[in-house]
Amino acid sequence: MKLQHLSIGARFEYEGVTYVKTGPLTASSEAGGQRIIPRHAVLRPLDVPAAEGKGKLAAPVVRKAFNNFFETCHRLVGEAGQAELEQARQRFLKAID
Repeated sequence: MKLQHLSIGARFEYEGVTYVKTGPLTASSEAGGQRIIPRHAVLRPLDVPAAEGKGKLAAPVVRKAFNNFFETCHRLVGEAGQAELEQARQRFLKAID
């Protein structure tokens, strides 16, 4: 990760030292002192919140949502596109089984 991707106050590790970003190119080490961090420096962010996973979706929920979506598409697609729409529906249902 690059310094410009971190917000002010974010903690990160660079060259084995832990820093807190204090400006666009500056950081304070936890041991004290300021340092300019080069734009090309690759940093390891600390205190990154874990991604919240909702878990897997249940197949019946996915099918119901897809069927609602498909019915809307079925109404909106002209007669010429119905066969292709149905083929796409079959491919989708096969893929989730």
